This record gives sequence, C-alpha cells and structure tokens, in this order.
Amino acid sequence: MKAPVTTDTTAGDAVAATGTSEEPDYSTAAAIQAQDVSFADFGVREEIVAALRDAGITHPFPIQAMTLPVALQAHDIIGQAKTGTGKTLGFGVPLLHRVAAPGEPEYDELPAPGKPQAIVVAPTRELAVQVAKDLEAASRGRNVRIVQIYGGRAYEPQIETLNNGVEVVVGTPGRIVDLMNQGHLNLSRAATVVLDEADEMLDLGFLPDVEKILARTPAVRHTMLFSATMPGPVVSMARRYMKQPTHIRAADPDDEGATVKNTRQVVYRAHALDKVEVLARILQSEGRGRTIVFTRTKRTAAKVSDELRSRGFAAGAIHGDLGQGAREQALRALRHGNIDVLVATDVAARGIDVTDVTHVINYQCPEDERTYLHRIGRTGRAGNKGTAITFVDWDDVPRWQLINKALDLGFPEPVETYSSSPHLFTDLGIPEGTKGRLPKGAQKLGGLEAEELEDLGETGKRTGGQDRGGQGGRGGQGRGEGHGRNGGGRSRGGRGGQGQRAGGQERRSDAGPRAEQPAGGPAQGQDANGEGGQRRRRRRRRRSGSAEGQGGGTPSAGTD
Repeated sequence: MKAPVTTDTTAGDAVAATGTSEEPDYSTAAAIQAQDVSFADFGVREEIVAALRDAGITHPFPIQAMTLPVALQAHDIIGQAKTGTGKTLGFGVPLLHRVAAPGEPEYDELPAPGKPQAIVVAPTRELAVQVAKDLEAASRGRNVRIVQIYGGRAYEPQIETLNNGVEVVVGTPGRIVDLMNQGHLNLSRAATVVLDEADEMLDLGFLPDVEKILARTPAVRHTMLFSATMPGPVVSMARRYMKQPTHIRAADPDDEGATVKNTRQVVYRAHALDKVEVLARILQSEGRGRTIVFTRTKRTAAKVSDELRSRGFAAGAIHGDLGQGAREQALRALRHGNIDVLVATDVAARGIDVTDVTHVINYQCPEDERTYLHRIGRTGRAGNKGTAITFVDWDDVPRWQLINKALDLGFPEPVETYSSSPHLFTDLGIPEGTKGRLPKGAQKLGGLEAEELEDLGETGKRTGGQDRGGQGGRGGQGRGEGHGRNGGGRSRGGRGGQGQRAGGQERRSDAGPRAEQPAGGPAQGQDANGEGGQRRRRRRRRRSGSAEGQGGGTPSAGTD
C-alpha cells in the first residue's frame, strides 16, 4: 500500500494566500486565516451551515478548513491537531453532509433506509456524548437520527432506537461490539467510519474491538481517523484499514509548541500532605472560573472531591467507580453552574468539553507527555485563554523531567512550593491571607444536590432489592431490613440462615416458607428444659450450621 499523503502546516511551511489564485488556498493554516473563509465557502449543505450559524459558528478552525475539501470528496483522512482545536466538526460536517435523512429525496433511494449510514467510535462515554451533541447541533435543521451507544446504560432503549431506524451511531467500542454480536446493530451500510481520539483507544486496549467494528463495515468506505498525537500503533492501524489517507497536521503559524499557546503553564513541586491546602488556595484565585482537577487514581479523585466539599467548595467527581448516572450528574452540574470544580481521572478526561474552563490542575503528575497534553487541553479551547497547573511529588520528578524534555516546556526543575509560599500567591493572583477553606459568604453555588440523579437503568449496578443480606448471629434466621444504602439493609439472625433482601422484604433461598420464630423463644417441638432437651438443641444447631437459609434451635440473644 502506498504511504499516506502528508500535508504539513508547520510555521516553516506556511505560505500565505496571495489572492491572485483562481482556486481558494486551504492547504495551510496561514492561508486559511488570510482568506477569512466560512463553512458556506466549502459547498456544505445549507441546512448544516444554517445550524452552525444559529450556534454561533461561522468560520472554521484550521483543522476543519483543511479537512473539509478532502473529506467532502470521500478521501480517507488522518487528522492530527492539538486538543481543543475543533477536530469534532472536522469530521462531523463531512459526515453529516453525506448522510441522507428521512424526508430528503436521497433517503428513498437508499438500498436499506433506517440502517446506520455512518458510525463514530470514541474511547470514553463522555466523549461519545459530547460528539453526539455536536452532531445534533450541526444537524438541527434536518431529521438526522443520531443514537448514542455506550456502556453503563440499559440495553433496551438503545436496542429500541436501533430497531426504529437511525442514520448515525456514536458510541464506545465495547457496547458497539456487544450489540453487533447480539444482532441488533448492522453496520453493513455504514459507508462513513470515524475513529476519534484513536491514540487513546489504543492506550485503553480497544484495538481488538475496533478491528471487529471495521470488519463489519463495507469494504468500500470513507474512513477518517482523528487524534491529538500519532504514535506508531495508530500509524500502523491506518496503513492496515485506510486507502491512501491524506495526513493533515494543522497548527497555527505562530504556535509551534506542542501545547496550545493560549494555555499558561505553571509547575510546582508540592508535598503530598500539603497538596490539598495548596489546591484550596488556588481555587480562590482571582478570575478563576470552572476548574478541572485531574488525578491518576479513582480513590484519589473521590478523596479530593470529598475534601473540597468539606472545605466549602462546590465540587463533584467523575471516575470509574461511579455509575453513569452519577457521572452525568456531575457533568451537568458543571455545565449548569451548580458546581465549579470537577475532579476527574485520566480515563474520564476525554470528552469533557465544557466552555469557560479557566484552570486545569494536575493534582498528580501525568504518566507521560500524551496524558499531559490531553489533560491541559481541557482549557484554552476554541481560542480562549487558560491556566494549567501541575503538582509534582518528589518521587515524580524523574517522570516530570521526561515529560518536560519530550514537550520542551522549559520547566526541568519545578519550584518547591507550599501553601504558605509567597510566590504561590503572586504567581496565580491569590489574595493575601487566603486560607484553605472557602468563606461562608463565598459559598453561593447549589452543589451536586441541585442536579437530579437520573435513573438510567444502569447495567452492572447493585441496587436495593438485589443484594444479599449479611450474616447475622449464630443459629437464627437472616432478615433484610432495608435500612442500608441504595435501599439495602443489614441482615440480622443466624449464620445458618443467610437472608436475601428485596426492597426491605425477606426472600428465602429454600423452596418452602418457614414460620418465623419469636425472639428468644424455643424452637417448635422442642423441650426447653432438661438435659435431653439441651443435647437435642446442640445436635440441631450443629446440623443447621451448614444449611443455607435454615435456622434451627433457639435464636441467639439480640435477634428480632
């Protein structure tokens, strides 16, 4: 196979348009900026142009303008641009331009109307949701049916939507493969395939699933692969599944660094026991808006979020141990302004596209330079300015030095910083005398409680009425009380009788119902007095100790 055609747009190769050429020059970022082009100039459907105009989007970013002429001709594309530079519409506009929606003349001519005509594969749920919302906004003037397919939600609504007919599928690899294997998702007519954030999909181990998805699509298709970085495995995948792709690398002519120039970067060497104090002071800096705090582990994310809430900050968390309902609740609260601090793990970082994120704080040092780029890419988006602050533990200094060298950031030795360090206050505009707790008068946001926690019919979630009751006292019968979390409760009774609770009611593991014995009373048919009665009770307890759901003998003291 031929090597990909590469279109580089670095500063050294940028050539401004002279205005004398008959055809517009979209080959470089400098040429695009010089011509002041709009989406209408590319021959995009008028409905899409109008929908984007209604959303306040009229002029494309460089990656979008360079992608459109190639993608609209159905040529395969490898799109590479920094995080936060508008890759979604770079593939979204060509995808929607080629899709036929119900009510349009082309729709009736389709060989299989209602079968997916395009599919977008994203590595995380949050990114899938964000991409679907952007596509819905761009297709508002048409009847394009877009379905979101990802894990954590019930299968039935997604299956019903697919059965009713869709034009575009946006989802994560795992759930897409599940529905394909069950026969509910047919990609035989998906002539447009998009792999978004391909580097992250490979990092998360989704390559086998991506290959299964591509194998179910037509042999002749339009494939677009987008990524902020382009490691070797991504290039290898492109060579295997794409036909003579055009490699487009977009960058502003005056922005040669690996990071977006609008993002100010600050790096501190902080002690683990003082990080929360430093973080609490940074969150009170002047001009701070929405803030995302990144951690490496789920446990740290939950701990930091709880600590910030206890200090008066309106904070929420997104990590893998939370159900999908709780994750979406936190994102909605951030977008609606009920919280202004979101603590997230790296996996959840993709797809968090929230406007006006002024600060990104790396509470723990990123694993590598690609993770660093994706983290700080949550701020300084779409031409806005932002601040990225990184805490580096003493043990993480060697890792940070590798990141600094790879990206040429200019911070080889982070400044040792504590919550009382004067330079912390002057660097970030923190008022003098600021402490580690938000004053009562500044606590004005509603918090997570202001957002409703939706019941999404989540899969893999333990809910009340399904959990087993715990083990109780020896010899008695287990009973679920329904006082615990999620409608569950605590079980009391015999070790020989493990109760099962269902909405606060008892379910027996044995077939037949048993009469409940009064607390402290003797078992039926037993003599409560005499040595023979005691021997019989001991034998009964020994026999019943190994039988689940049986409770022989006299109940132990303290049971109900």
